[in-house]
Amino acid sequence: MRSALGGPRVLLRRLREVMAEPVSAQERLDKIVVLIAANMVAEVCSTYVLRVDNTLELYATEGLNRDAVHLTVLNAHEGLVGLVASEATPLNLSNAQNHPAYSYRPETGEEIYHSFLGVPILRSGNTLGVLVVQNRAHRTYVEEEVEALQTTAMVVAEMVASGELSALARPGAEPAARHSLHQTGSILSDGIALGHVVLHEPRVVITNYIAEDLPKEIKRLDTALAKLRADLDRMLERGDMADGGEHRDVLEAYRMFANDHGWSHKLHEAVATGLTAEAAVERVQSDTRARMLRSTDPYLRERLHDLEDLGHRLMRQLLGQDHAPSREQLPDNAILIARAMGPAALLDYDRKRLRGLVLEEGTSNSHVAIVARALGIPAVGEVPNAAGIAEPGDAIIVDGTSGSIYFRPSAEIESAYAERVRFRARRQAQYLALRDKPTVTKDGQPIELMINAGLVIDLPHIEDTNCSGIGLFRTELQFMVGQALPRSSEQLQLYRTVLDAAGDKPVTFRTLDIGGDKALPYMETITEENPALGWRAIRLGLDRPGLLRGQVRALLRAGGGRALKIMFPMISEVAEFDQAKIIVERELTYLRQHGHPLPERIDIGTMVEVPALLYQLDELLKRVDFVSVGSNDLFQFMYAVDRGNAKVADRFDTLAAPVLRALRDIVTKASAAKKAASLCGEMASQPLGALALLALGYRSLSLSATAHGPVKAMILELDVAKAAAMIKPLIDAPAGSVSVRDKLKEFAEKEGLPL
Repeated sequence: MRSALGGPRVLLRRLREVMAEPVSAQERLDKIVVLIAANMVAEVCSTYVLRVDNTLELYATEGLNRDAVHLTVLNAHEGLVGLVASEATPLNLSNAQNHPAYSYRPETGEEIYHSFLGVPILRSGNTLGVLVVQNRAHRTYVEEEVEALQTTAMVVAEMVASGELSALARPGAEPAARHSLHQTGSILSDGIALGHVVLHEPRVVITNYIAEDLPKEIKRLDTALAKLRADLDRMLERGDMADGGEHRDVLEAYRMFANDHGWSHKLHEAVATGLTAEAAVERVQSDTRARMLRSTDPYLRERLHDLEDLGHRLMRQLLGQDHAPSREQLPDNAILIARAMGPAALLDYDRKRLRGLVLEEGTSNSHVAIVARALGIPAVGEVPNAAGIAEPGDAIIVDGTSGSIYFRPSAEIESAYAERVRFRARRQAQYLALRDKPTVTKDGQPIELMINAGLVIDLPHIEDTNCSGIGLFRTELQFMVGQALPRSSEQLQLYRTVLDAAGDKPVTFRTLDIGGDKALPYMETITEENPALGWRAIRLGLDRPGLLRGQVRALLRAGGGRALKIMFPMISEVAEFDQAKIIVERELTYLRQHGHPLPERIDIGTMVEVPALLYQLDELLKRVDFVSVGSNDLFQFMYAVDRGNAKVADRFDTLAAPVLRALRDIVTKASAAKKAASLCGEMASQPLGALALLALGYRSLSLSATAHGPVKAMILELDVAKAAAMIKPLIDAPAGSVSVRDKLKEFAEKEGLPL
């Protein structure tokens, strides 16, 4: 590389000195462009900053007309600078004026400069601006010069991202790095939360960007790469990976990337420009993320997550950070942001401080969304690059009523949302006023409204809502929040606490529904191609009878002297229910022989969520005491739709006629057999879904505590006989001939039902 003043390492050191000087932001930026121009023997060096209005403003220059600073403004895609910004890749030209994107701006005086090298100023894959050098001579900048300018741009990015330049901007033209940003995703959990950002996978904080000893940094990088590869090799050699499957495929992809010579070469090139090893990893990550986010190839975009995870692992090894910071050390009003996460990971956090959740992935029927709703945490999913846009500690608003996310909101937006929160509080007060009113429809039909629960923190909702009881207690949540399998005594204590809190109100305990995305961290992970269809729920319980027996025994002991309801999940055939019931009977015999008090009454039922059971209802209803429909899985299996896959989760309507026909068959046959039938899926938590269920004949619904008020308000205004007469011809009509959802909305509007 041609250099007048000693190359990129000298430049980086001098930049560090300039960054530490007690001068204004403009003076600092002016000194930076002078240093870069001198070091690279360039006649021009200019810094353009991306503004909130999606334009690029000239913030500093050495060589062009100084009067053009803060005067020259380009559209985001205008000219060569705009091309660099939009593509997020360097542009190296020997004759800039001949390029079709060249845009002439007479106030700059740049027409006499022919060669052009522009690099994006990137941070976390986001373009913050463009750094440009130019010369009068027709020349192509060599690779070392491109690398040097990219490295320098990384340091400038820290200055832009810090918000230091905001003081130089006019209102409405501030740098985009720290500007307010509104994005829209899919609604996962209702509610509004105002708080501050906490990253689920925190960025590694780099304090030293500039290498003092280049051979030492290369050695650090090589050592960390070798350890990373060795760790992946050991993970793949473990016994539980031998049979292959999706988990092994992911690790194989990791290993492929970790051993990729191109990735390693880029890391070494970045170190050679004068960066520390960890700064080199961050730079390569940011460049890669910027390119992949602009790719239309879905495969490449999915691979971005693999590369990012590898980069995080490598940086943590370089800095000696084996683990992310503790999830229990949350600030007040924490809003969690993650690429994706399972329900167990969410339950790791301190729920007293957690106010909201934002996911880059995630659908409304995923288990993490269900847990968020159970905890009353507003959540929004499918927010692109959320973890890259936000900085830890940023102010953020999560609107789970509309799917809107506001990063770094303005004072006006914050004020408006604070008023909305007060309005929602007033509306909750109105629901509270309905607390002691009997849940009876306008035409006199009593409705049993119960709540779903799974943790001790849910129990106060029984009193708060004055519900009819707990229609679904998810016993697996106790297993998911612990670091070890709960002892029998711990299970017994929880179940007794739940029954004590419910008093005379019924509680339906669902036995362990684990597997799929509800893996237990302390149990051996079984890799499956289709985990939702695999070894989970009652299948796991029957194959591991010791686990199921222990839980059943704790439930029976907790129910001593009172009524107890036990429900088995994911029963696929009558024989499975028979096997599970035998386990209950054996445990009753054991407790009787050992003098333990038995429940006064035991009702044993099953979830109806596997379509095969729809064709065994006559046989099943002769055996069970009750059934409860799991609409989430029933819908998923009926349509062969992975409810955790954003590409297909919303492809079919949960209120479509085929689903409603199946639900009608269940409640009709249960009624004929004089067996209780309820529904405990998320469908019941939406007033419109609840309306459809009541019209079909359901008189018992179990829903999230936060949905109790809105659904009850609808029920009190509903003439259920009218609703039944309205819905029957709709679901009997030829499939696809009418939208049941639209007709239900029309009916609700005509009847004045609050939705």
